[in-house]
Amino acid sequence: MTRLRKMMLEELQRRNYSAATIRCYIRSVEEFSRRFQCSPDRLGPRHIREYQAELFQKRKFSPNTVAQRLAALRFFYLKTLQKAWSITETPYPKKAVHLPTILSQTEVARLIDAARPPFHRTLLMTLYATGLRRAELTHLKVTDVDSQRMVIHVRGGKGRKDRDAMLSPRLLDELRRHWQRLRRKGVWLFPGNKDHDGDQPIDTKTVWQACRQAAQRAGLTKAIHPHTLRHCFATHLLEAGADLRTIQILLGHRDLEETTIYLHLSKQRLNATASPLDSLKLKDRSPQEE
Repeated sequence: MTRLRKMMLEELQRRNYSAATIRCYIRSVEEFSRRFQCSPDRLGPRHIREYQAELFQKRKFSPNTVAQRLAALRFFYLKTLQKAWSITETPYPKKAVHLPTILSQTEVARLIDAARPPFHRTLLMTLYATGLRRAELTHLKVTDVDSQRMVIHVRGGKGRKDRDAMLSPRLLDELRRHWQRLRRKGVWLFPGNKDHDGDQPIDTKTVWQACRQAAQRAGLTKAIHPHTLRHCFATHLLEAGADLRTIQILLGHRDLEETTIYLHLSKQRLNATASPLDSLKLKDRSPQEE
């Protein structure tokens, strides 16, 4: 481990950044250094601007991804090197806001039914039934399933926050069958290794592959990934009559504004709102005027 990498790692850990963010930030600085084949502490604003332009123009990264890379470099220069960082010289790109893909309940059922093996089916059912992020799913322990209170305890979710997710009776039945199928009864609800009998949890890539393979087998042409089921969970709850504040708590959003995106995705709410055109008193046109 190089001196600079060790310094940056210590600064990130001191501030209690998540393991995923730490990996992302360190990888971003390493890639920046390799691009110019020079130690990052010898690079400056000119190199950052050139690198930012390259990410957009040559590598076709999204504004959100470029902003993430810049955040890593900003942390490195401000906190690790304690150098100045000028927003004017290296402005953050304007973030693009895209509405996520939403599946109908029929499509979600097709996706889950197409999952193979049963381990993958349970993963997808848990994602949809709870609205968990895939990293939260992989770190569930058996003791997090509280059948007395019918909740699943999420420990150290995004922002290092604990919360409770709903546990439906149908999911509880599925998790009990899943528990019986496991060869080794360990700590993790979804253990890793090829035969799922290891002493470590599965990684997030396994969840992503389970989702992709099921989508292909189900013949779903939409872009589907684990987070799609989180969006479906929230949108279908809203359409069933749940209020935004409840959905915010279940998803673990810090701000209610994050949750309001599901108002744009609710088909029932859109269809229930009349267009202002329908209230206009327009004259009927005769066939001759057509």
